[in-house]
Amino acid sequence: MKGETSILIIAFLPKLRIAFGHWRENWSMPNQTSLSRSTIPIVFVLVPDPIGSGLAESLARPGGNTTGLSMMAVDLSGKRLQLLKEAVPNLSRVALLVDATTSSNDLMIKANQAAANALQITLWPVEATAPDQIEPVFSKIAEDHADAVMRVTGPMLFNERARVGAAVMAHGLPGMCVIAEEVPYGYLMSYGQDFPDFFRRAVAYADKILKGAKPADLPVEQPTKFKLVLNLRTASVLGIGFPQSLILSADEMIGA
Repeated sequence: MKGETSILIIAFLPKLRIAFGHWRENWSMPNQTSLSRSTIPIVFVLVPDPIGSGLAESLARPGGNTTGLSMMAVDLSGKRLQLLKEAVPNLSRVALLVDATTSSNDLMIKANQAAANALQITLWPVEATAPDQIEPVFSKIAEDHADAVMRVTGPMLFNERARVGAAVMAHGLPGMCVIAEEVPYGYLMSYGQDFPDFFRRAVAYADKILKGAKPADLPVEQPTKFKLVLNLRTASVLGIGFPQSLILSADEMIGA
């Protein structure tokens, strides 16, 4: 399953499963269809769009035997691009780094392209399918004269965050990501939910279900806490000075 694993079952109990990450339709373990039809209650975590993915009928009433937490990754696409434009002067060309091991890419690409059009930014997707393709992909991004890189969610690129961070720095590209824990590896900034808090909330879901609650009656939760993280070390190397508005809004500054 190496390279194909996009859902990881982190708890496989007789009465409950907890799954996080993304999925592929051709994966040998449960895909979104089998998950939504499961007779065992399932709590999902880190799902970009539960409704669009078919895991929930609605956020208020998910139906079926699944519930959990939505990343709001699609909804926050415009906010991330706006923050990146605020940080990078004269931003006009952005490469959208896509993890090929993720099946929600179409939703993410459409959302980011719509946000880019609204901000009069040229944005195009660039796909990485394996760790050894990361450096060649960044070489192509640099050749295409990108001003910055936006990374959308995906397990392979998260696992290879050190390699991605090294490539971002080697090619002098400001990078925006979702997960704060990736920023120290070389990204310029991140904006997204507090992931440790997300997993704590998943445990609370599991506790309710194990005590008798039905997943169909537990609304899908959306993030309530968002973090803006700035990497001052990367900014210094790239010759970028964060505007005061971003500094005042930041929840964490690396290298301060």
